[in-house]
Parts: sequence; C-alpha cells; structure tokens
Amino acid sequence: MPLSERIISPLSDEEILSRIGRTEPLLESWYRDFGRELPWREKEPGKRTDPYHVWLSEIMLQQTRVETVIPYYQRFLSEVPDIPALSKADDALLYKLWEGLGYYSRVRGLKKGAQQVMEQFGGHLPESVPLLKTISGIGEYTAGAIGSIAFGLREPAVDGNLLRVSARWTAAEGDIAKMSVRKAFHDLLLTGMERMAMDPGDYNQAMMDLGAGICIPVTPRCERCPVRSCCLAFDRDQTALFPVKAPKKERRIEEKTVLLLTDGEKIYLRRRPENGLLAGLWEFPMLDGALGKEETEAALLRMGIRAANLSPLKKSVHRFTHIEWRMKGFVGLCREGAPEWSAVTREELEEKYTLPSALRVYRKAAETLFSEIQEEHIGIL
Repeated sequence: MPLSERIISPLSDEEILSRIGRTEPLLESWYRDFGRELPWREKEPGKRTDPYHVWLSEIMLQQTRVETVIPYYQRFLSEVPDIPALSKADDALLYKLWEGLGYYSRVRGLKKGAQQVMEQFGGHLPESVPLLKTISGIGEYTAGAIGSIAFGLREPAVDGNLLRVSARWTAAEGDIAKMSVRKAFHDLLLTGMERMAMDPGDYNQAMMDLGAGICIPVTPRCERCPVRSCCLAFDRDQTALFPVKAPKKERRIEEKTVLLLTDGEKIYLRRRPENGLLAGLWEFPMLDGALGKEETEAALLRMGIRAANLSPLKKSVHRFTHIEWRMKGFVGLCREGAPEWSAVTREELEEKYTLPSALRVYRKAAETLFSEIQEEHIGIL
C-alpha cells in the first residue's frame, strides 16, 4: 500500500516527496536566520552537538516547554556533566535536580540508560539508530534526534511538531495518534531526507522550530511560514482541520486529603512506593478521599496517629496524563504516632527531599508553617 494511502492524503507518494524536496532550501535559509538559539544546540555549520547534551535535552523536553527546561538543563549539566557521572549519580541528587519538571520516570530512565551505555558501549552513545533504540528511555523519536543532530545520520525525529507540519503539508486525514500513520510519516520523511543535501540535524531542528513557533496547533501563523507554498492545507484554507487526532480519554478523578503535620519543629514526610505513579518520591502524607476534619482525625487514629488542632488548607488540582488529583488539606500538630513517616527540617526539605510538583501548593504552605515555627507564633502549638 502506498504511504500516501496510509496517511490518507490526496497526494501521491511522489507528490509528497516533491513537496518535501521543495521545502529544503526554504527551510535551510529560514533556520539559518530564525532558528532558536538554545543551550543544547550547535548552529555553526559542520559542528556537532555533544550526544549526551542532545539526549539530556530531549528527555527533559518530553511534555515540557522549552523555556521551562532551559534552567533545569543548565543546572543538571553543571552537576552531572557526562554519561559516566550520570551512571554513578545518587538517586536523591537526580530527583532534586529534576524537582518541578515532573514525570520522574524520565530521570530514572536516563540513569538506567547511562549505566547501559557504560556497560555495553564503553561510555559513548552508539552512532546507530537501531542501537540507540536498545537503550533504556530512548524511543524512535529520541533516537532520531540524537542520530541526526549529534551524528549527522539521515533519520527523521518524528514528534508532535513534525507530525503536525507534515499532516498540513499533505492534508492527511489519518489519525496521527495511530502508530501505522506515524510510521508512514516517518518513512516518507526518511525517503525525503535521503534525497536532501541539507544537514539532517538542521532539517529536524528546523521542522521542530517551524512547528513550535509558526505551524502551531490552533491558530498557525501561515503569513510567516517560509514553506506555505508547499502546504496543501494552506492552499485549501484548511489548516484548522489538520492534523487529525482522536480525542483523549477523560482522566480518572482521584480525591486526596493532604496532611501538613508538625511535631512542633519538623514536618512529616513519607516516601511513595517504588513502583507506580511518582515512584520513590517523597510526599506529605495523604489520605484517599476528600475528608472533613473529623473524618481525617478518625482515619489517623485508626493508623495509631493522634493529630490535634487541624486547620484547613487551600484546595488544589493537579492533572497527570491519565489521572486528575483533586486535593484538599489540613495543617496540624502530631506529637505521637507516625512511626513510618520521616520528620524533616526546613533545610532538609529544601536540600535533600524531592517532592512532586503536584504538591506545589502544599509545599508553599509548608514554607509558611516553618516560618511560623521559627518565629514561635504558630497558632496550633
């Protein structure tokens, strides 16, 4: 079956490849003049970016905005400068460096991948897309990004940006959430890149920048697009119709009651299980359900924990990919019980313990609580 039929485009394979070829000089010129200056990007012709820098940045950028990633990337690299350092880094340090980025499985995968690279590839990422894909945390997109940007391999890095741009160029009605459609776009772009003179890393990064800044999801800035003459959706005034993507499933709602409990000097934390959501991170103790004050006291008593002077905290909502936490909270005094919890100081909370961004509101409340403890004006004492 022709690839154009798999993506459901009115263009033939050769017509699509012709359009891709026509974009090459336009994209190359535009990228040279307007491509983003990023700390992990090397734009000087003929100079390659360090493979570790590409790998780290691409993992950080998954489901995270560029402007958010930049300071995290710079701080992480200053503490963990290369693959050998990453392979031996303490988990607590990695979690602390990652704190606030979310999706902590990414940094666990990075370390596991670094250990794999040390054991199997002598500490150097392999210059092969198939071998890159054998490393923990490196999928097809990341392998394409590392391979093309760091090693100059002719391999597309097919992310949401490339899919959106390509779907509009081809007026493709195939659902880009389907692996068969994504694979067809990959194969079309791969064939197109094999015919190009343009550096493959520059081509992928130009496409990323085009999708991030011009060919954006809802209201594309077609008047600024350097390749709109090659875009079938633009020709038809149908850019709003592409790409086609099935609606996401609704998130499962989970209600939680967050507890900021102090022994008068420290605040209690507990560690989450090593598997599942936010695996291995620390959190303020939580109870399932949106509990009232008396329900919370009773639930704690059943655990052998006696809490006093509970006062309500702000409500908060945090959305994960498939789950939504709706949280309420209480602050209170706990001088007995809590044998499985850890009492930590303000300094330890800031420097040692990593809390998920889902608890950002309650982390701020904990700072206020510590300030009140220090000033000895805390009402609950």
